[in-house]
Amino acid sequence: MIQKIFLLFLLLFTTSVAAQNNATTKSAKEIAQTQLENELAQKEQLRLEKIKKYQDKLKEIEAEVSQENMWIKSYSSYLTSLEVKDNLEKIKKHIKYLSKHAKTSAQKEELIGLISKENILASQIDKLKGNSSAPFSNLITPPNIDEIPEISNPFDIFTGLSLIKTLNNNFEEYKKKKESLENLIAALRKENEIYTKIEALDKEKKFKDIISENQTQLEQFERALDTMSVTLEVYQKRLEIAEININKGIETQVYRLIKIGVVVLVVFLIFFLLKLVIKKYITDNERFYMANKIITFTNFTIIILILFFNYIENAAYLVTILGFASAGIAIAMKDWFMSILGWLVIVFGGSIHVGDRIRVDMDGMRYVGDVLDISLLRITILEDITLTSITQNRRAGRIIFIPNNYIFTRMIANYTHNSLKTVWDGVKITITYDSNHKKAMHLVKEIAKKFSKGYTDITRKQLNKLRQHYSLKNTNVEPRIYSFIEPNGIDIEAWYLTNAYATLTLRSVISTEIIDAFNAEDDITIAYPTQKLNISMQSEEPSSHDHEMV
Repeated sequence: MIQKIFLLFLLLFTTSVAAQNNATTKSAKEIAQTQLENELAQKEQLRLEKIKKYQDKLKEIEAEVSQENMWIKSYSSYLTSLEVKDNLEKIKKHIKYLSKHAKTSAQKEELIGLISKENILASQIDKLKGNSSAPFSNLITPPNIDEIPEISNPFDIFTGLSLIKTLNNNFEEYKKKKESLENLIAALRKENEIYTKIEALDKEKKFKDIISENQTQLEQFERALDTMSVTLEVYQKRLEIAEININKGIETQVYRLIKIGVVVLVVFLIFFLLKLVIKKYITDNERFYMANKIITFTNFTIIILILFFNYIENAAYLVTILGFASAGIAIAMKDWFMSILGWLVIVFGGSIHVGDRIRVDMDGMRYVGDVLDISLLRITILEDITLTSITQNRRAGRIIFIPNNYIFTRMIANYTHNSLKTVWDGVKITITYDSNHKKAMHLVKEIAKKFSKGYTDITRKQLNKLRQHYSLKNTNVEPRIYSFIEPNGIDIEAWYLTNAYATLTLRSVISTEIIDAFNAEDDITIAYPTQKLNISMQSEEPSSHDHEMV
């Protein structure tokens, strides 16, 4: 009995110990499981944190890539064109099928809609692709280097310098495109590395397609970079050749300009010395002025011919240009042409010289003045105070410009032509009918002789010189006195020779002397317009005739 009880107790103890051991083992497993779950959770947390960190880096890289948007946009347009092209091929196949098998009205309407869609997609492809089907074709193609113009004259120097500047700017812009592509490729490589790291951490493998697309995109950009690198080297060589040719042409033109400048300087020096010589040996002002004008004209003519023959390779071109220029001047610039011809007539004909006193009838006005200059196109005169300005213009002191062609179409009078420096001038005075007109004429003649004697002697000598060039019939230079019967009395006119440049001075002196002489005589009375008024103090009744007032 006791043995059974012992065995029962032993069995219970063993069962209790085993149960206790089982509980202990179960608790240990639970702890291990919990620890494992915690470790896995920590690893998952670390994995997610790494992915989040990589995604933040991707955002930074994407922001950097967006700055090179011209390349991204070009590649995007290329992908879109491929997609549209695939859709277009499918539409064409479907159109081809419906064209053969369309029977119902719905299928025919579908066919019409597909044809319209085909046309739209075809036009969109042309706009997306442009002139080339390759990606980045517009970006990797360098600017054209047109045919380098020949530097054949000094004005082309500025064209050449401008072209060099333009070519260098184009080259720098192309280099900037290449640098932009290099930066983009570097950013895309970083982006692919990060996507590869994310893919290693991603259990769902959802980034695999993105990595494949990015790798394809990167290969396209790398091929474009290789093309640009080779193209840039070739473009740089072409640019260097173009700059060498332009600089060579500029150097040639500068050297030619220096030679022409030296020749022109020598010509100027020679003519300057020639002017000094004529200034020393020609004392007459008119001859000096004319010689100076001829030397200046010859100087500039020689310089123009030097320039023509230096920059016109073929002399036939010069003849052709001059022929067309002459025809153009004769037709379009008739007045200028006639003025130049008039200048030749004036200069070589000798009808007018600088310093001469002339009168010009122009546009209903008369101008009297001294010639200041005779240029290629016009005569310049200084208007003086003369009888014309007193009686007609009421103005003086003006600078008058007269076109040289007026010598053919207008009246131009020269008061001091050739050696003449005097002109005939006259004064008129009226005396009454009962005056001693013979005494009056004698007094006037004596006064005119007295004050014009110097000019009379000068004129006599001048006319003797003028006789060598012209046929002179009447060379009487003594004062001339005339008398005429007028309604108000007897007009006595005295004509005398005076200085052509100071007619009013002698006219004023002689006029006052005549008045003083007449006033001193009792039998000479100066007449002037008068009126007589008969006033009667008696008034008479008006007579009537048949009731009419007369």
